Amino acid sequence: MALNLLTFLRSTRSLAGRRGAIATATLAVSLSLSNLAAFAGDPFRTSAPHAIGDSTEAAFEAIFKEGDYAEGKAYLAAAEASETEEPMVHAMLASFAYLDGDWDELAVRADLTHEKATALIETDPLRGNLYSAVGIFLQGAHRLKTQGVARSTPAVLGMLQQVFSHLDRAERVSSNDPELNLIKGYMDLMLAVNLPFADPEQAINRLETYGSPTYLSHRGIALGYRDLGEYDKAMEAVDAAIQGAPNNPELFYLKAQLYSRQGQKAKSVEMYDKAIESIDQLPGSIARRIIWERCMTSGQFTANECVTQRDSFEPTM
Repeated sequence: MALNLLTFLRSTRSLAGRRGAIATATLAVSLSLSNLAAFAGDPFRTSAPHAIGDSTEAAFEAIFKEGDYAEGKAYLAAAEASETEEPMVHAMLASFAYLDGDWDELAVRADLTHEKATALIETDPLRGNLYSAVGIFLQGAHRLKTQGVARSTPAVLGMLQQVFSHLDRAERVSSNDPELNLIKGYMDLMLAVNLPFADPEQAINRLETYGSPTYLSHRGIALGYRDLGEYDKAMEAVDAAIQGAPNNPELFYLKAQLYSRQGQKAKSVEMYDKAIESIDQLPGSIARRIIWERCMTSGQFTANECVTQRDSFEPTM
């Protein structure tokens, strides 16, 4: 893998700075990875599909295409009962645990993701190794959240070596596989955004060329360009994502952020309001961020008033 620990160690930053960057990147990537998946209909591959399960499929589409976490959570409950050997089920449940701040549950789901992925390697080495990498990343996120950056970083660096090893094994099976390139593209892009010596264009090219479904690959590209401060390119990417997932409130939220950073406050508020129309289907942590950012962007309230608006929101999930 191009972005590896040897490159990391050649960085010109101080050790403390590098550790902080890697820790930040690991948290960002782990949450992104917990939000990626494959399903029975296989949106990634036009040939040789990998069947996973109807409930997993429904959960994936509800969460990542429609942005309906409430419906997705219900489908995941069914998937956990009937498709429990699928590692991606536990990765998505880890996402909910992360968003809820339930670190004990995150640990359980990270371990199950890795355990089920390890068992899958014999029959499906590509996906088995791919989700082994996801599981280890989630385990690293748990360490960072519960132990702190200074204490956990040495162990997390070792875990990154394992992640890269599993990804390399998956890539040897099929280097152009859409699912692999979507997840690896997200990983490389988030690391590149957080590490000054890395090349984000390589990750963006991977997502553009091989990543699928396109509403997820374009969303990843938009997030990367947003964090790089290239807002015109980010806007182009999020518009492409919206074409594939026109009802997803998280995409309207992302577009609102981009308008705000471009100084187009009225358009930003309009997009925040569009996201808020579907706010009941989002997790409380995401919903509260949208409410707070919308309030601050409007310029009509003080920071304290915006905090009050955020904290008074009662999520339905």
